[in-house]
Amino acid sequence: MMLSHFFTLLHSPKRHLFFILVVLSVFIGGCTANQLSLTNFGTEAELYEQVQKDLKRDNFLDAIKYLQLMEKKFPFGEYSKSAQLSLIYAHYGFDQKESATASANRFIRLHPQHRNVDYAYYMKGLISFPDAKTFLQQFFNVDLSKRDISAARSSFNHFSTLVKLFPESEYAPDALKRMTFLHNLLARHEIHVANYYLERKAFLAAANRGRYVVENFQETSAIPDALAVMIQGYHEMKMHDLAENSLEVLRTNFPNHPALKASGEFDYTYSTTSISSWLSKISFGVLGSPKPPGFDSEKLYNPATAN
Repeated sequence: MMLSHFFTLLHSPKRHLFFILVVLSVFIGGCTANQLSLTNFGTEAELYEQVQKDLKRDNFLDAIKYLQLMEKKFPFGEYSKSAQLSLIYAHYGFDQKESATASANRFIRLHPQHRNVDYAYYMKGLISFPDAKTFLQQFFNVDLSKRDISAARSSFNHFSTLVKLFPESEYAPDALKRMTFLHNLLARHEIHVANYYLERKAFLAAANRGRYVVENFQETSAIPDALAVMIQGYHEMKMHDLAENSLEVLRTNFPNHPALKASGEFDYTYSTTSISSWLSKISFGVLGSPKPPGFDSEKLYNPATAN
């Protein structure tokens, strides 16, 4: 009788209403099942175990829900501190950077002496670390140093704090590698700013930027261009002694710099030559970079950017 009644409804004028009711019942049932799933794990250990399963599957949204439930049900439980650390990673994995940073700051504030507090410091650096290898950046050859570098500066400071406070941390080696990348990124940004000043004939500001890089970003690939900026700036201001001193350092340490002629003399027209890529032209300068104007020998002195 039930089956025949079902087929009767399918062919009746009320079939549309019937289907709507079926869909609603399934939807409501699904919602109810989801709500029940948050209460099926009665113990703290069971909840924490489910969180770890979700994290391994990159199921970050459910992990966040369970972690928040753990905090409500077991605020002082055995796994409470581990759950707080896991919440940092879950927010980070779900690309909720502000929430991840807030969770890291909260853990550091509440548990400054915890044996795993170094992880919270490390995650703060990782959260603000620039994604240098996204598909679009690779395809369009986007130079991160020409974008807003405030996050990169924050990331460097967070990693620096980690290394200073916890030099023996298991996260310190990776933090140091990332700091090297960020140090080069920040130095290269200063060169782009200096080139901007050169283009606008603000020669003193350009020379000062170059000197700042030389004084504060040693061991980076930006040093040769920083010297070139100083040579150009001092030359334009007719400060020939300073220009010659900078030229001697460039010639001695970086004899293959593209602004140096075969004779060792400096090409003072090099920074004013503008060769725009086709990508820069069609995007009105948004994508691709004009070359020079200014100095940009990053690919020559930093093998990591050669490809």
